[in-house]
Amino acid sequence: MYVTEWPDVIREAAREAEGVLRAMEDELRQRSDLNHQKVLAAFQREQVAAYHFHGTTGYGLGDAGRTVLDRVTARILGTEAAIVRSQFVSGTHAIAAALFGILRPGDHFLAATGAPYDTLEEVIGIRGQGLGSLRDFGVAFDAVPLRENGAIHYELLDRAIRKNTRMIFLQRSCGYTWRPSLSIRQIGELVRHIKNKFSDRCIFVDNCYGELVETLEPGDVGVDLVAGSLIKNLGGGLAPTGAYVAGKADLVEKAAARLTAPGIGGNVGATLDSLRLYFQGLFQSPLTVAEALKGAVFAAAFWQALGYEVHPEPTAARTDLIQAIKLGNRERMIAFCQGIQKGSPVDSYVSPEPSGMPGYGDEVIMAGGTFIQGATSEFSADGPLREPYAVYQQGGISYPYIRIGNILAAVNLYEKGLLK
Repeated sequence: MYVTEWPDVIREAAREAEGVLRAMEDELRQRSDLNHQKVLAAFQREQVAAYHFHGTTGYGLGDAGRTVLDRVTARILGTEAAIVRSQFVSGTHAIAAALFGILRPGDHFLAATGAPYDTLEEVIGIRGQGLGSLRDFGVAFDAVPLRENGAIHYELLDRAIRKNTRMIFLQRSCGYTWRPSLSIRQIGELVRHIKNKFSDRCIFVDNCYGELVETLEPGDVGVDLVAGSLIKNLGGGLAPTGAYVAGKADLVEKAAARLTAPGIGGNVGATLDSLRLYFQGLFQSPLTVAEALKGAVFAAAFWQALGYEVHPEPTAARTDLIQAIKLGNRERMIAFCQGIQKGSPVDSYVSPEPSGMPGYGDEVIMAGGTFIQGATSEFSADGPLREPYAVYQQGGISYPYIRIGNILAAVNLYEKGLLK
């Protein structure tokens, strides 16, 4: 569908959104330039060489490329150590390895950002009893709600911390909730608050969708541990699978021991023929994150111009890639995702429908025809079929594709008589 075929209301909304983006491009470019410099410096400091791209088989012992990739990632994230592994099947798996690696029976851990993301509910034991959750192993959990404005509720947090509280958990992104994502400034404030009062507590951040969005990372402001997926920001659209855990060296090793086995830890794990993709994806990740941020600004301004509530606002400071759009009902959510799918390079002919998904308690609809299955870094939109019926758009390795996808979603709503 070409420009001349768009309905006038959609063409005008796109024009307005492009104007908003132009006003913000200098700020976005400056942030991107700093992150490009940081990533380049990490590669140079660790003396990445062509021979590091040759992987290993079997146990993966003595894998020089894997070791250097870990060190480059740790530098970028501002941490002592990192493990970057294809053996992690998702960001949730990496987070679970860290939780099970550090927490022990009788421990208590506390989420300071409200209810955790859906896929962690069964890991914790909120849903799905008997599957070997933390609760099954005698680890207690509580969640402290955020304030109405999305700020951390320090009074409630302090009251919720017990003698046996070993970990304070933060989810940086909004997940599937209508709230602001946490900024690095907010994370740094929490670190100072906790360490001043409870210095021995571990602070763990789910960093998914947040890497390289700001110019500092959680590790730079004193967080003990972070984890995230490689088919999101740091994979640069090239990493074929995997995730990472980074932070203090002893904590990272405990997570590695849970991924493999005690005594083996991070010293094994064959990289096969994929190391070049991990290095190259990491190197170009500042570019893909910058493109995704431009797309998020456009999407916010575009859907706001069409009369929909969006979060964050188009000109708001951003700390992750997620752009939420409140559509108001089930039918609009489905039509939106079906329109996004039409703008995909892969499976563009497929029509997404809501369904159950492993790890989710509600029906979920997901759009995203990606070269790597489920790679939200390439461009996707999804959400649970529940109030407030919002879709959560993320990623995008190219701004023009994000723009086209949003316009096709609006056209699909228009043609079905669902556009406001």
